[in-house]
Amino acid sequence: LVQNNRQAFFWMQKAATQGHAGAQYQLGVMYAKGQCVSQDGGQAFAWVQKAAAQGNAPAQYQLGMAYAEGYYVGRNDKQAVLWFQKAAEHCLVPAQYNLGWMYENGRGVGRDEEQAAVWYQKAAEQGDVRAQHNLGMLYVQGRGVAQDKEQATFWLQQAAEQGYAKSREQLERQKP
Repeated sequence: LVQNNRQAFFWMQKAATQGHAGAQYQLGVMYAKGQCVSQDGGQAFAWVQKAAAQGNAPAQYQLGMAYAEGYYVGRNDKQAVLWFQKAAEHCLVPAQYNLGWMYENGRGVGRDEEQAAVWYQKAAEQGDVRAQHNLGMLYVQGRGVAQDKEQATFWLQQAAEQGYAKSREQLERQKP
């Protein structure tokens, strides 16, 4: 098959304007990356926002990232948390990790290490290396969870086995 970018954009736009959430999200990505069309942050944000409002989890996550980082819109941590929460409830791993991070750092919500541990746990169980490391560190320090050397070692080991250097370093520090 020969890729025809103009035709791909035409059909994606047609589906998006008819309300297809997946197409709206993909059209937003196309505008954000300048694929098949000139890069346009305003259009990217608008299409992703439409998809997110319809419950498209990847769009909800991207909207959370836009608000968290100030892409195409002013930074708004409360909105970031709201959209990460929606995507996390759809089991989207990066959203679960970011929601945990927002709770751990008190961005957009009151600092709540117990909630951070809950969301890190969900992402860690699905293999997210950063969540595994952060959850391990919560267990090391007894923040949001009871201090537990076995749990700390387990989660840090999971991350280390995926090549996460910070976890390997922490495991080395924990050796007697």
